[in-house]
Amino acid sequence: MVGSTLAAETFGSVTVVHVPEELAGEQARVFCQAVLALPQRRIVLDLDRTELLDSAGLTAILELGQQLRTAGGELKIATADVTNRKILEITRMDQQFEVFPTVLDAVRSFRHEGL
Repeated sequence: MVGSTLAAETFGSVTVVHVPEELAGEQARVFCQAVLALPQRRIVLDLDRTELLDSAGLTAILELGQQLRTAGGELKIATADVTNRKILEITRMDQQFEVFPTVLDAVRSFRHEGL
């Protein structure tokens, strides 16, 4: 991620951010800052292509979610990847954030909330 651009798409007032293959170490902090620099505050993190998610990556996601909530936004996670879903369950991050099997489901969930 360092030195590369953030892969993101906007659907109305929701931005889908495609998390890189590795979200670890210093890269996790840089990624978090890049997401916070986006103008939208309704964010879906797409973890389907993420193969390495360490404690720094998980901490960055938690901090990102807290900062978005403070700014009046919300963070949701989309992943069909069995390993990533298990990591979210084991760390109980699935209790901190809504986790959806697809990006489309996560984006649609914002509309159902009337946001």
